[in-house]
Amino acid sequence: MYWGKIIGTLAGLATLKPWFALLGLFIGHQFDRGFAERYRSFQRQGAGIGRLTDAYLRALFQTMGHLTKIDGRVSEDEIRAARAIMHRIGLGPAKVRHAINWFEDGKKAAFPLVQTMRQLRRVDARRADMRLLFVRLLLEVVLAKDRLHQKERAMIWTICTELDIGRVDLAQLEAMIRAQKGFRHSPAGDADAQRVRNAYLALGVEEATTNQDIKKAYRRLMNKNHPDKIASSSPDAAVVAEAERRTREIRRAYEMLKARRSIR
Repeated sequence: MYWGKIIGTLAGLATLKPWFALLGLFIGHQFDRGFAERYRSFQRQGAGIGRLTDAYLRALFQTMGHLTKIDGRVSEDEIRAARAIMHRIGLGPAKVRHAINWFEDGKKAAFPLVQTMRQLRRVDARRADMRLLFVRLLLEVVLAKDRLHQKERAMIWTICTELDIGRVDLAQLEAMIRAQKGFRHSPAGDADAQRVRNAYLALGVEEATTNQDIKKAYRRLMNKNHPDKIASSSPDAAVVAEAERRTREIRRAYEMLKARRSIR
């Protein structure tokens, strides 16, 4: 994590005063430290993302719909990002339908944004990490498109104010999501995306498949392909080797999707 140091130093140099450059470097370093810690904390949140309450999810997708509609139009990129979040947090078909309905409800001009945020903070997001996760998921959707509208940024700040999230935390969240977005559009990101697609193919499932069905597919394939299952038929060495290879492939694919989708 080094972008804070680069930007801080360049901003300091622009003043033509060396000590401002040093100050910018120091401030940038502090930002990068906070950014790195925030990133690690979100990596650790994976285990808890599947335990979000219905009230939390309702507030999330209603607010998401309201936020994406505020500039007058919900883009295809935002819809795809919202769908991806539904699947990543492990919503089953029924919950996905609820989430879509909540999203549509939030698009209404009369949606009580401030009251919803206050209720969320008081009951379902009393912990700071749950409030940060809420804002992070909203940002993932609105930053999916090329440009963030001024009205959207103003609404994000209203949400942060009600959830007691400061400007530094918001800046770190936005920087993290933009960095991840940049990575996805890089050659390394393309290679990573291909590995994920290959994992779905190895398990014979699609990206829209629920977490529960992915677990079922994994268990079914392991039961079918594990070398122990064919031992009774006295297979030759080539058959055993292929069973071992396929078992490793299935296990690697499942472990990757398990981490990416927070499968428990």
